[in-house]
Amino acid sequence: MTEVLEVSEEEIAALHERLGREAEEGGYHLNPDRGFVRVLARGLLVNVKRYGYMSCPCRLAAGEKKADLDIICPCDYRDPDLADYGACYCALYVSDEVLAGKRNVGSIPERRPPPGARGTVSPSAAAAAPFSLRYPVFRCRVCGYLCARDGPPEICPVCKAKKDRFERFL
Repeated sequence: MTEVLEVSEEEIAALHERLGREAEEGGYHLNPDRGFVRVLARGLLVNVKRYGYMSCPCRLAAGEKKADLDIICPCDYRDPDLADYGACYCALYVSDEVLAGKRNVGSIPERRPPPGARGTVSPSAAAAAPFSLRYPVFRCRVCGYLCARDGPPEICPVCKAKKDRFERFL
């Protein structure tokens, strides 16, 4: 029998408000479909009650925080998904283009590696380079913020500088 976890409308509204505030403060946008966001907020709250953390409601969580760190909302894949598809995997966060109605949200492919491939480095790669980075490092030329990822963020989370103010650091 599956346990039903109750979430109140007040909890959903409070999380929706908090997510919206934090998104805008960080230079991000929530999906403008309020009903859709409320469904996702409910899923996040259920996962908090189930696991103790806000794992993505659109992915299967392991139920162990260490194994799920990459899918705790906002997940590690949000920014690359926003850059490539205009929305994150579950479409909670959307790009400026989507918010302005200039781009539609379509299907977003899963970036999360399969369970056996998460956080693994081949022995030959580890032996060949005692210090190597999985991603290039970008530096904000305005405030010095560093991030290791495929490309710079659209907006610096510290000083709110645009993507073009980042340079490849390593």
